[in-house]
Amino acid sequence: MTEKETWMDKIIGHVLGNKDKNFQEILIDREVVEEIIQIARKAHPFEFVAMLEGKIKDETLKIDGLVFSAGETSHQGAVINTFMIPLSTGTVGSVHSHPGPSASPSTADLQMFAKNGYFHLIIAEPYIEESMIGYNSFGEIARYKII
Repeated sequence: MTEKETWMDKIIGHVLGNKDKNFQEILIDREVVEEIIQIARKAHPFEFVAMLEGKIKDETLKIDGLVFSAGETSHQGAVINTFMIPLSTGTVGSVHSHPGPSASPSTADLQMFAKNGYFHLIIAEPYIEESMIGYNSFGEIARYKII
């Protein structure tokens, strides 16, 4: 327990399930990035959406997989039924594509970010590493590393 952290903070953190949810670094497996690129290209001109799977350990959020669930896609958006994803999957955020040049989040994207994890990716056309941007749950740009 740090000087600033009280016993009440520890109890509240444990009850809310966010005791060990702080991270300073985000790492994404290269295979996951390559899979995102492939799926975005195949889905075009429709959007695709999936959940990011990973863990927080030693102040590092490491994303090592994708989780898919039933949903709907179109030219204008993608919806995933997150309530159908088992709690044991370890989802930490989301990823989806934009079939255009902008990877900026829409109002609907921001609402999804706020409800579904800590880190989110949007990949825009031409669906390459450089057209993928990470965001935190507030819609602010979040830096990450591909490993």
